[in-house]
Amino acid sequence: MVDFAGWEMPVQYRSIIEEHKAVRSAAGLFDVSHMGEVDVEGAGAQAFLNQLVTNDVFSLYPGRVLYSPMCRPDGGVVDDLLVYMREPNRYFLCINASNIDKDLAWMREQAAGFDVTINDRSNDYALLAVQGPRAETIVQSLTGAKLPILRYYHFQEGTVAGVQCMISRTGYTGEDGFELYHASADAPALSEALLRAGEPFGLELAGLGARDSLRLEAGYPLYGHELNDDLSPIAAGLGWTVKFKKPDGFNGSESLAAEKQNPDRRRVVYFRTGDRRIVRPDTVVQDASGADVGTVLSGTLSPILGEAIGSAVVPSTAVQNGLHVDIRGKSFTLHLVKPPFVELKKSS
Repeated sequence: MVDFAGWEMPVQYRSIIEEHKAVRSAAGLFDVSHMGEVDVEGAGAQAFLNQLVTNDVFSLYPGRVLYSPMCRPDGGVVDDLLVYMREPNRYFLCINASNIDKDLAWMREQAAGFDVTINDRSNDYALLAVQGPRAETIVQSLTGAKLPILRYYHFQEGTVAGVQCMISRTGYTGEDGFELYHASADAPALSEALLRAGEPFGLELAGLGARDSLRLEAGYPLYGHELNDDLSPIAAGLGWTVKFKKPDGFNGSESLAAEKQNPDRRRVVYFRTGDRRIVRPDTVVQDASGADVGTVLSGTLSPILGEAIGSAVVPSTAVQNGLHVDIRGKSFTLHLVKPPFVELKKSS
């Protein structure tokens, strides 16, 4: 157990490697109740959110979920978040636990001039995630909701094991799965029901360690690593979330457009090494001449590949010249990979 954003969180229950493999082959149950939840409502909610985040909130409809960075005017990322559209003028946001206070202060500052109310609901909600190829079978056994027709990045209301939930087909592992938002007091009963239902299908409790190795295998960014105040969505390879054609613009649009035109802009790359020794964050990345050109952002051992994988930030021009790192006096080549690192089978 470790302190994480003020929460006591499990790094592992049994074994990070075994929990990771369970999610890839069967299913894992994650308690992610540390995440923040925010209601954004009012006649100006849609326009406010569309200016607040880089992605296109106007593309949403009730039951749809949108992933988006939220940027400052200089293009730095305040946070990356999920936007749920409940109905016109009613939205629900899921934000990172370590950023709750910062995000709320930023949102309220940006809300000036909009007819909108912003309510922190973080203490009201618990959040359980069931991820893996058997996730649908397990959750479906406990609900009357028709999960096969619920598409990826969509959600619906329903009961799971008698607990009222917002059932979201999203996740952070690259596998199919569901995130279940529900009243905090109902978390113990719901988690126990899920564990009982999942036992015949190989469901394992999974902690922060497996959550990190799974998301890195999938090539998903983690705030504070591949995204931060100094690393934009353009640098992070999330250009698909930046909708420059929004007619009213958005926070950071001018800075991000200028960055996109810079041929020597920084770029987050993903790598594998062919060796099991983990390349730790903050390790210096060098080019073929031995010059320091970048820094490792994330690093772990891929339990599926059996070798070290990670991410780093380097100038775009350095990518062509070969990259390597030094680990205790031995040089390792970074073999660049377009993620995901492994074959994934999430719902369409």
